[in-house]
Amino acid sequence: MFRSKLKEAWICLKAGRVTFPYPLGPAPPPPEGFRGKLEVDVEACIGCGACANACPSRLIHIQDAGYRRTLDFFLERCTYCARCAEVCPEGAVWMTPEFETATTNPEDLHIHVEVYMATCRRCGRCYSPATPLDRLMLTGMRNGEGR
Repeated sequence: MFRSKLKEAWICLKAGRVTFPYPLGPAPPPPEGFRGKLEVDVEACIGCGACANACPSRLIHIQDAGYRRTLDFFLERCTYCARCAEVCPEGAVWMTPEFETATTNPEDLHIHVEVYMATCRRCGRCYSPATPLDRLMLTGMRNGEGR
C-alpha cells in the first residue's frame, strides 16, 4: 500500500505544473466564441424588447414612460446563454470575452438603456419600431421593387 502511494506521488511530481497560475498571473485569453459579460450599444438599440422576451433568467426589465422606453439589465442574474444577443435584430446586444465580473459595487453589474420611441400621431401611444424585415420591404418599394 505504501509503495503504491509513493508511485502515485512520483507520477504527480514528474508531471510538473498542470494548471495556470491564474489568480497570481495573467489569465490565458478565452477561446473564440466565448460568452462573457453582456454589453449593449445604446445607439443601436431600437427598444423592441426581443432580448427581454428571449432571456430565460428574466434579467431584462422594460418600462415605458411617455416617449421613452427604459431597459434595465441586471447582470448579476445572467447565465451567459447569449439568447438576448441571438435575437437582437440590430446587433445592439453582444457577449464580450470579459469573464472577470467580480465586484463590490452592484452598479457595475447594471446596464441602463433609454430609447426614444415613435408615437402615433392620432392617439399619441408608443408603438414598436419597424422590424428589419419591414425596413427591407420599405426600401424595396422605394426602389421600385416588389410590384
